[in-house]
Amino acid sequence: MTEQQPFELVRRYAHFELRRYPSYVVAEIQVNATFDRAGNAAFRHLFNYISGSNTAQQKLAMTAPVIQELGPSQKLAMTAPVLQSGPLPGSDEPADFVVAFVLPAGLTAETAPVPANSDVKIRTIPGSLAAALRFSGSGSEASFERHNTGLQAALKLAGLTAVGPPRFARFDPPFKPWFLRRNEVIQDVQEPPAP
Repeated sequence: MTEQQPFELVRRYAHFELRRYPSYVVAEIQVNATFDRAGNAAFRHLFNYISGSNTAQQKLAMTAPVIQELGPSQKLAMTAPVLQSGPLPGSDEPADFVVAFVLPAGLTAETAPVPANSDVKIRTIPGSLAAALRFSGSGSEASFERHNTGLQAALKLAGLTAVGPPRFARFDPPFKPWFLRRNEVIQDVQEPPAP
């Protein structure tokens, strides 16, 4: 079974879970593609890294999820959906996306093997409080936008404030039937005030 990124469940809401994620390490690459093609454009580079294309020639276990978010060179809109802020939602315009593999627990940015491909970067992501909306089916841009819109509305109703761009997480391999695939929209939120 594929190792999954750990988190602590803080609270279940009607439409999402509030989770606390500890810091974690990713291998990531920035690609310029449409939302629907970004994962495929990045996959080979990231898979090669965990398959031993690194200075230690060390193989790493595949960990779920694979995370996709708008790249750092894009300006972010403050309203949902925020994933496609450069091109209009639903357009086939390419944008910069960062696609990342979460590395196995126990690895740090210092102990992870150095990628042979200089486009693949190793980075520590700080811990955060985040809302996660789980859904099955297609991992397309249209599906992500629909679920992200729902999550953003549910956050407002719950009195939570979104911080930064949402992340799109895929948990299953591409050969799994589309209707059985697990996906999530994950949105960091501000810590609520202490009661």
